[in-house]
Amino acid sequence: MRLVRLMCSGRVDLAHILRAFAKGADGVFIGGCRLGECNYITHGNYHALNLALLSKKIFEHIGLNPRRLHIAFMSGGEGNLFASEVDGFCKTIKELGPIGQSEEISPARLEEVMSDITRLVPYIKIEKHEKLTVCLEDETTYEDHFSLDEIKRLFEEVASYYIDPAKCQACMICARSCPVEAIDGGKGVVHVIDQDKCIKCGTCLNACPSRFGAVTKIVGGPVPAPLPLDQRTIVRKGGKEKTTSTEKVLP
Repeated sequence: MRLVRLMCSGRVDLAHILRAFAKGADGVFIGGCRLGECNYITHGNYHALNLALLSKKIFEHIGLNPRRLHIAFMSGGEGNLFASEVDGFCKTIKELGPIGQSEEISPARLEEVMSDITRLVPYIKIEKHEKLTVCLEDETTYEDHFSLDEIKRLFEEVASYYIDPAKCQACMICARSCPVEAIDGGKGVVHVIDQDKCIKCGTCLNACPSRFGAVTKIVGGPVPAPLPLDQRTIVRKGGKEKTTSTEKVLP
């Protein structure tokens, strides 16, 4: 078992867990301070708990045994408890066998699925922000904090964002705001969102000035194909450039 020490269990990210499994880890163990005994005001261990509960439901949804992820809480002086938790978890993993074996998921397929979910981590955090920030005090509520139907809808209703070429003013506000540089375009060029790079965070939708309203949120439907590059030039009236049949003219 390989240990990675963090200042707080709240620093554990969903992307870390997904990456571990994508790289072939048979299980992931998260150890945190006792709930309610945080040395800081952040109480990150509650966030770690919510993240673990969410991750388990996601794994169950994709067919991966949720017992491969375990979270336990203890104080820094409870070495015996830590050893007991780790020993029990290792026995569980030995029973389950190598990652994907008992679940009949090939390594290539597992890596592909984990990669797809990793791209959606920002979207998942936004959609489940409220539940990820709740301090769960009652252990009996853990199992139902996230439901399988909820997770199914989470992945079925993934939003896509599209820039309407008829409304885009090529102001570059959305392009400069995109955290992953998924928007292609420049001054005088209709902007296009690269759907493969887009992390579904909705930043472009919020950044686009309301007087333009060029960015559209699409749920449950296909994204229109982008304009060819030679049709994305914007020529404004009174400008020096000459208008062609493939160019959009704006007042």
